Amino acid sequence: MRVTRRQFMAGTAATLLATHAVAAARGRKARLPNFLVLLTDDQRWNAMGCMGNPIIQTPNMDRLAAEGIVFDNHFCTTSICMSSRASIFTGMYARTHRIVDFSLPLPETRLSQSYPLMLRAAGYRTGFVGKWGLGGDLPTDRFDFFEGFSGQGKYFQERDGEPIHLTSIMGDNAIAFLKGCTADQPFCLSVSFKAPHVQDGDPRQYLYDPKLEDLYKDVTFPPPENASPEFFERQPEFVRNSEGRRRWETRFPNEAKYQESVKGYYRLVTGVDIALGRILDALRKLGLDDNTVILFTSDNGLFLGARGLAGKWLMYEESIRLPLIIRDPRLREPLRGTRCDEMTLTVDLAPTVLHLANVERPMGMQGRSLTPLLRGKKPSWRTEWFYEHEYGHGGKIPRSEGIRTKTWKYIRYVDRDPAVEELYDLEHDPHESNNLTGQTDYLPRLEEMRQRWHIWRGRFNAFDPDGNRRWTDPEADCGCTKGGAHP
Repeated sequence: MRVTRRQFMAGTAATLLATHAVAAARGRKARLPNFLVLLTDDQRWNAMGCMGNPIIQTPNMDRLAAEGIVFDNHFCTTSICMSSRASIFTGMYARTHRIVDFSLPLPETRLSQSYPLMLRAAGYRTGFVGKWGLGGDLPTDRFDFFEGFSGQGKYFQERDGEPIHLTSIMGDNAIAFLKGCTADQPFCLSVSFKAPHVQDGDPRQYLYDPKLEDLYKDVTFPPPENASPEFFERQPEFVRNSEGRRRWETRFPNEAKYQESVKGYYRLVTGVDIALGRILDALRKLGLDDNTVILFTSDNGLFLGARGLAGKWLMYEESIRLPLIIRDPRLREPLRGTRCDEMTLTVDLAPTVLHLANVERPMGMQGRSLTPLLRGKKPSWRTEWFYEHEYGHGGKIPRSEGIRTKTWKYIRYVDRDPAVEELYDLEHDPHESNNLTGQTDYLPRLEEMRQRWHIWRGRFNAFDPDGNRRWTDPEADCGCTKGGAHP
């Protein structure tokens, strides 16, 4: 891949910036934290016991929640893996990093300013395990330890003539990295699980570890509250005929297949939980847990039959709302086991890691550091954000954008002329069953949200991520949100 002089200089500047920042921190005799960033694939926000799920068994995720902070309103800004992972790495919206297709690699300017490479430049030992999720060659030489794979990967590999599940292998690889760490060098390990994503092309879909076959065996999972045929028929025709419906016909066409798919999904989540437990035990045995910040999240949500759909992509809650737990062992005791209801985003993770590591963030990062929230402060915080999904899968996935506030959601399908819009009152209609766009009483609200969408688009178009001005969220005259620089 050819690197232009501008890209090279931008990457060099980021490296020097990070190095000087960490040197200053060391000069103050600061003990830099280690980082363990754990990412699942397609895990809904409520697929954990600590999120109120009464069926799923996730004792180690729940343990993290009891020792850290749970972010109850965490979202992806684009609900598809490659775009979302690029946002997690870079702290940028997809409209800025431009990873909107599976074949696209992060260009050098973006890769060099991702949180793992900036930490490595600042003296951290870095590792990556699992699904890389982006196009191009694997960046094996940009990490100190790399056990990643391209594409979706396969759930089973052979070891000593026996099949072994990928989640277990990834746990082994994570522990191998940790065993190579020393007390005199901070580390950052990113583990990106394939689970609980389906195995594309396999009729069994959710290929869990056979050791978990009896788990949930006697459980009957209730259908989603918004999965009725009447609900499905209220959606736009192009949604009813989209890729999400085609995949529903493979995974949830009848009660038996629904039970099989959901049990497989839950078993994959519990498999991750088991691997997480092994990693946490290794941290403790190696004496690393008292200075390791753990971030546990997912790249996007999943419908699981809700709305008569499978997959994700669209701007409904099941697709965009994710789990996020941050455990910082340095937290004051009163903050441990607490919850935060501020709206947080995938673009917030990179600036949070850099902030905690005393590494100055690049100008192009658009997320906000969550550090003030972690410390129990009440900063002025976002009250709206922009959603975008540009990958159309050959016209099979409706491309959409929108605005979500704490209580309202505006969805706009960008390829339709005239525009197809949806407006939901989330406070009174959490399942998004009643589209208010055609109701006269809500026309002022619709116009307000439509204008916010226009304003956000204009701000993105005017922003140069390689320039010398920091991103600020658009400030709303209507009082919906507050702008300002991000910590």
